[in-house]
Amino acid sequence: MNAIDNGKIQEDDISLGVLLNTLAGERDAPLVFYYDGRPVKPGYHITEVKAGQFSALDCGANPEAWTEIFIQLWDIEEGDRTHMPAGKFQAIIRKVTDHVQLDGSAKLTFEVSDGVRPIQLYCAAMPILSAGAVHVSLSPRPASCKPRDRWLAEENSKAAACCGLRAATSGCCA
Repeated sequence: MNAIDNGKIQEDDISLGVLLNTLAGERDAPLVFYYDGRPVKPGYHITEVKAGQFSALDCGANPEAWTEIFIQLWDIEEGDRTHMPAGKFQAIIRKVTDHVQLDGSAKLTFEVSDGVRPIQLYCAAMPILSAGAVHVSLSPRPASCKPRDRWLAEENSKAAACCGLRAATSGCCA
């Protein structure tokens, strides 16, 4: 089995460490997650944080190993609550680390449900500070074929090498 490799996080994903580092200077700012084209409700809860180490075999018979952190958001309206401050989110994660080992470089997945619809999986984009709040867009985590993804990355790399800065003079991309 391959050693754990958290370097394979997709470019539109962030790790837990990146999220926490970004929030560090914004302790009092409301933390607002967005999914399915709308923000989570102000009463949202973090109902569970879990860490997993996975070993798998992809559809090309390639062994894979990675760590992943799941943060479960319960998207509910609760009284007159406001969106959770970034500092409270950080405190919850710190509390979890008292009991669960969390790898800051691990792939980060959000599980979101309104308590009625089934949990859906999302990856997080880089947080953005705007209008005094920290905004984190969540996008659905799609299935993929890892051998195909690797092949496409190699092809794109070859094309970039050929068609990069020297494309105008090399003639390889003409």
